[in-house]
Amino acid sequence: MEALKQVYERISFLRDNGIKMKDIAARTGFSPSVLSALYSTVIPEYEKNLQQGEDQEEALDHALILVNNVSRKKLMASLPSLLSTLATMDVPALPHKGYFGNPFLSAIGQGMAAAVKGIEPFCGTYLSYSISSNGKKLKIEPYLLAMADNGLYAEAFHNNAYGAQHQGAVLMNGASHIYICFNEFQDPQLSLFYICLKIPMYDRPPFLRGLYLCLDYNHNPIARRILFVRQSSSTDRESFRKMQGFMKDFDQLDEDERKIYDYTCTEADSIRLCNIPSPQMDYGDLQQEKAILRENPK
Repeated sequence: MEALKQVYERISFLRDNGIKMKDIAARTGFSPSVLSALYSTVIPEYEKNLQQGEDQEEALDHALILVNNVSRKKLMASLPSLLSTLATMDVPALPHKGYFGNPFLSAIGQGMAAAVKGIEPFCGTYLSYSISSNGKKLKIEPYLLAMADNGLYAEAFHNNAYGAQHQGAVLMNGASHIYICFNEFQDPQLSLFYICLKIPMYDRPPFLRGLYLCLDYNHNPIARRILFVRQSSSTDRESFRKMQGFMKDFDQLDEDERKIYDYTCTEADSIRLCNIPSPQMDYGDLQQEKAILRENPK
């Protein structure tokens, strides 16, 4: 019965974004009166009954008594398709000035809405490959792309090579790119870990190429090449949490992994900043930084 709560949350989200109930009903195949009764009476009463200790069957039966236009049999049969249709409904574009007069924040909201509609072919479990800062090694870390349980947004999970787990959001800009954003550290510190993956002209591609930007140990930004290799279409969170990231020495790489290493781990595949000893805040600092990086290419 968790689907009832998801239906309520999704309808609330659509209405909050300016979509009228009659338009939602038209897309779902429900009459406006039935969908309104479900949203305004049945589901709230069902949740209240659960909180009062009733089991799911009793709670739903007692909630349906309050209306005369919602059939239990039809509701249960159509619930999966109703939730699926609600999840794929487009959210209208926000005013051009966006949230708080900022068009960028408006674009972020639209990107999250686009991911709800477009992420399905890319949902699943991946292994990522990228350069390691710890010697001549390949960093291998699992990622999961999936719809959120409530159907309101697409999300990503990441288990890094050091045992930390991250949960973030997925955005899309149509059929060209997938954007994945995490906060790499715990609140209240904001430390964006951002990945941009290029979507190829290929149905359900076996891998995705991209770049990512994060902070190094000294909190300097660093950009690196990354490769996502699809492992399965599974989006099971519990199974994913058991997967671990790790480092693999170059000497231990198999033939395919060496090809990946050559693609992701050369000097040209990483752009870094570094701390400058005793900066003078003139253009000489820039030359000093480049000299330091040449002496320490990784």
